[in-house]
Amino acid sequence: MTFIAVRCPHCQSDQIVKRGKTARGTQRYLCQNTLCAKGSFLLDYCNRGCLPEVKQTIIDMSLNASGVRDTARSLHICPNTVLRELKKQEMALESVNTSLLRTVNPAEVAWDMERAGEAEMDEMWSFVGNKGNPRWLWHAIDHHTGKVLAYVFGRRQDEVFLQLKALLEPFGLTRYYTDYWGAYTRHLDPDVHRPGKRNTPSSNSR
Repeated sequence: MTFIAVRCPHCQSDQIVKRGKTARGTQRYLCQNTLCAKGSFLLDYCNRGCLPEVKQTIIDMSLNASGVRDTARSLHICPNTVLRELKKQEMALESVNTSLLRTVNPAEVAWDMERAGEAEMDEMWSFVGNKGNPRWLWHAIDHHTGKVLAYVFGRRQDEVFLQLKALLEPFGLTRYYTDYWGAYTRHLDPDVHRPGKRNTPSSNSR
């Protein structure tokens, strides 16, 4: 008889017990570690979208401004799987790249404003259920490094863009590169706004 040591894929605990089977007959396990955020898991998933590493990659790609269809195509999963995972993780995700924000030195911004204060802003969409129920991802990335600065989910409306604009205030941005969508021209100062595709290669390639 062969024994297989089972560990929780989320916390690596060996405090594991069986927890029945799925409708397909696959053994389900329960992690008894009280600090584990997940608890139940399988060793063999029929659906790639259920794999913990795939779920984490969905979040990572979203934070790097990858669209729903782009993520689904790259990971060989259904777009609805991507949307479900993003919806489940919405409350846990930070809309601002705080790790990058901590590296912004106000003293340096004063003399390197031209380079440090430029961002590209764009929006992309998919839908939930049908195309009559669209969901938009508005995001801003650093014009020089391509790092995601902040993002919001919502409709393609001015109030959603204003949420993104408010999240960007701590970065001290002095120039915005966007397309010609009306929300940008209505709410960005013409002195710092540069509409057009020529200066947004990074966001348009995602």
